[in-house]
Amino acid sequence: MPLPRLEVFETGTPGPRSPAVITTEVSAFEEAKLAAYEQGYQAGWDDAAAARSADQAGIAADLARNLQALSFTYQEARAHILSGLEPLMTEMVERLLPETARETLAPLVLEKLMPMAEELGDQPVHLLLNPSSRTAVENLVTQATGLPLCIVEEPTLAEGQAYLRLGAAEAKVDLTRASSEIAAAVHAFFSLSQETPPHE
Repeated sequence: MPLPRLEVFETGTPGPRSPAVITTEVSAFEEAKLAAYEQGYQAGWDDAAAARSADQAGIAADLARNLQALSFTYQEARAHILSGLEPLMTEMVERLLPETARETLAPLVLEKLMPMAEELGDQPVHLLLNPSSRTAVENLVTQATGLPLCIVEEPTLAEGQAYLRLGAAEAKVDLTRASSEIAAAVHAFFSLSQETPPHE
């Protein structure tokens, strides 16, 4: 049985290849290799840049979340401290300030009176004040100046108020008004703190 014959597709006779063809193929191979390397390098660079951008975006998002949480924590702590301070400050304003005003009235009347007494000599001092303030003011002014006093009790005046006149000179002491202004400022501060949104 005869062997099957295989079909030959080559055109022409085989011969030795020329060195130029080999060099061309080697340089084409090197160029292809270099191009593949450049593509791989660029793809790696792009991947690294994308990963870095993603990392930075993640870090920025984490930082924003942490800052927001820190802001909430600060606002909550501030609100908690203020809510704890409010009763204390209110108590001080409502109880201590009036008491302090009562205790301070006589020294302040004396402080206002001394410059007037130096100028006007032995003229009587006219005082208009609340009956409950009379004893403290009268004792201090008498001991400190020795001037004759003409005291008029006026129940409509607050305990922290006094009017004095020596000759033509007049002066007014109004600790009640100062106490009221301090109390209003404290109440306004706490009211504003409660109205302010906690997460600005």
